[in-house]
Amino acid sequence: MSVNLSVNLAGIKMKNPVMPASGTFGTGREFSEFMDIKSLGALVAKTVTLRPVVGNKPPRICETNSGMLNSIGLQNEGIDHFLKHDLPYMRKFKVPIIVNIAGNTLEEYAQMCRDLHGVEGVSGIELNISCPNIKAGGIAFGASARLAEQVTAAARYNTDLPLIVKLTPNVYNISKIARAVVSAGADAVSLINTVVGMSINIKTFEPCLANITGGLSGPAIKPIAVRMVWEVAQTVNVPIIGIGGITTAEDAIEFLLAGATAVAVGTANFINPRATIEIIHGIEAFLKERELTDIKQIIGKVKT
Repeated sequence: MSVNLSVNLAGIKMKNPVMPASGTFGTGREFSEFMDIKSLGALVAKTVTLRPVVGNKPPRICETNSGMLNSIGLQNEGIDHFLKHDLPYMRKFKVPIIVNIAGNTLEEYAQMCRDLHGVEGVSGIELNISCPNIKAGGIAFGASARLAEQVTAAARYNTDLPLIVKLTPNVYNISKIARAVVSAGADAVSLINTVVGMSINIKTFEPCLANITGGLSGPAIKPIAVRMVWEVAQTVNVPIIGIGGITTAEDAIEFLLAGATAVAVGTANFINPRATIEIIHGIEAFLKERELTDIKQIIGKVKT
């Protein structure tokens, strides 16, 4: 029995609903030794900024129960380097490429959208709005519905590529933020980004991260992420990418049932470089076992 795993993510046609989460897969170079990148539904680039960023001081990663904390600080070589060196490599896999961008001002987001507009191989843009707005006192764009709406509108004005906004869970009402970005022109939303956390070394009495706090990811946050995806799916009528603690096909299926059109696999890539491929095969097997022929038969079908 054949199963249709293809999905349409706001105009991005994917052969299956599985992609790596930004920042956990690089450009695919290292993972290409372990898996066929062409099998992915899409390839998501590590966050790119307008200018090079050196990142935070080490230590920048520490393991926690059922997850990890990181404070990498968006280290990257900047968008010019990405366009010249990284994108050409990613294009050879012939899968949709989604470029995750981050900035500290509306102008930086707008400029990067202009830089990416019309570039061969770029299928969509994902806005990382967990960044501080330096002109608004350092508050994260994604922590305020007004700021989230403004940055989305600025991006929307400067590109007609499919625009995905990645939502932070570190807010009181994520549905309110989702409504704001969709009203400003977002074609899809992805959630969740990492949850702010902290770990302390009881031998030294010092924080485990030099930055003191960091972003918690991994299985520990999955129930939070599934709940938020379900809430947002009740709120907006655009595709959702579910992210947060996905390590198995069963995890991914939870997100699909909650209303996600696609899923992104993050921390699991560090443990198992073939995690994305195994999840794709697992979803297909799940559908076949239930004699279902199309992935759309389970999207949003949670019984509440």
